[in-house]
Amino acid sequence: MLRKIRIILAAVFFTGITLLFLDFTGTLHTWLGWMAKIQFLPAALALNFGVIAALIILTLLFGRVYCSVICPLGVMQDIISWIHGKTKKKNRFRFSYSPAKNILRYGVLALFIAGLLLGAHSIAILIAPYSAYGRIAANLFAPIYQWANNLFAWMAERADSYAFYSTEVWLKSLPTFIIAAVTFVIIFILAWRNGRTWCNTICPVGTVLGFLSRFSFFAPAIDTDKCRNCGMCGKQCKSACINMKEHEIDLSRCVACMDCIDACKDGAIHYVRRKSSEKAGMAETKNDTPDKSRRAFIASSAIAMTAAAGAKAQIKGDGGLAPVSRSLKPERNTPVVPAGSESLKNFTDHCTACQLCVSACPNQVLRPSTSLDTLMMPEMGFERGYCRPECTLCSQVCPAGAIRPVNRVEKSSIQIGIAVINLDNCIVNTDGVHCGNCSKHCPANAIRMVRKEPDSDNWLRIPTVNENRCIGCGACENVCPARPLAAIHIEGFETHKLK
Repeated sequence: MLRKIRIILAAVFFTGITLLFLDFTGTLHTWLGWMAKIQFLPAALALNFGVIAALIILTLLFGRVYCSVICPLGVMQDIISWIHGKTKKKNRFRFSYSPAKNILRYGVLALFIAGLLLGAHSIAILIAPYSAYGRIAANLFAPIYQWANNLFAWMAERADSYAFYSTEVWLKSLPTFIIAAVTFVIIFILAWRNGRTWCNTICPVGTVLGFLSRFSFFAPAIDTDKCRNCGMCGKQCKSACINMKEHEIDLSRCVACMDCIDACKDGAIHYVRRKSSEKAGMAETKNDTPDKSRRAFIASSAIAMTAAAGAKAQIKGDGGLAPVSRSLKPERNTPVVPAGSESLKNFTDHCTACQLCVSACPNQVLRPSTSLDTLMMPEMGFERGYCRPECTLCSQVCPAGAIRPVNRVEKSSIQIGIAVINLDNCIVNTDGVHCGNCSKHCPANAIRMVRKEPDSDNWLRIPTVNENRCIGCGACENVCPARPLAAIHIEGFETHKLK
């Protein structure tokens, strides 16, 4: 029964979080956005102490149920392992006990925390479980989902129905796609062969929660009086944490999947309240030491307490812009980040590069950065659309506090950048024709057309920017007809300003 409950809950969370990354309409975030906000690392970076406290209490009560129910990367590994077990009957019993690799576990955790504290976020977030799964879902699963949607839209259109509408499928970042693909392949191979190897050797969240789970109130335990040493429990333990020789279960690696309970035909394994006389470290392998445990506890505290400050969210967005011929991406001195980020530093300190905001952006403005210092973190580009002042969807979906929640009124008063004009590229000068597209489409009325030659009868006019009114939305850059580079582009602000 416990195993069935775990599987149902895991299926609900996995499906819900996956749909968050697949949904390009922005509607599901209203109902399912909380699933992203209760992930461990985003909650820690957002300084959401309520969520962190709840997850710690959950682990101290029931063990690593977070890893087997809430974490999408953990559930994905279970799915892969389950599929392998179904290919051949002998594969169902392919697991065996192996000692915990504590040096590797705590070493990776130490490097992860050091990366966060020292600013090497692009490296640290490579192994963050929720973010890793987000990149896999956004880059590998979402295109398939969108192509299927476009097929239904095509079929519906021929039946004079508009129940579906097509969406553009394009590669937002080749490096991010490659990283997501490589991550998926590695995790797939590890899960296919050895179940939860990634969770119990690489994942920093798994290491932190593993330390806490050693003290859980409820835990699986082996009744030596009933056990016949058949080994069936260990053969189905994807965490390789059941030592049948010693009749011990390494609770630091156990993810409370309950597979061992179902596998035992003699009823020798039960999920029960641990006896007070039981030693706190009974499930720890002999290689573990008190010093390592203390270091792990300090590390777990550091993740929750020392991550930088953050922001939260609400929802709504609407559609994009009429298609125009696209220009090349300009070289910006400072990247443009969404309203609500407060500053470029705050954004990079909190962002986990999960790609949720990229997936949710209805205007095709957000895409992963290719710069080494902000690799995979979202940045704004305006070749395919512009950041509409009434759209606040990215601020509502961000679970890590990188983009704080802003409403429509607040967003219209936040200057995230400034429009910069290159008159040498303007078609007024290159072609001798009047344009004014940038002025006509500026939602902030920050661009005014003035006489090219004030003292002449020449009717041609060139754009000027009112820096006090410009909010950096990128509408001017998006609609500028100059090619290959637009004659006007947005330069980001290091720190956002209020008009």
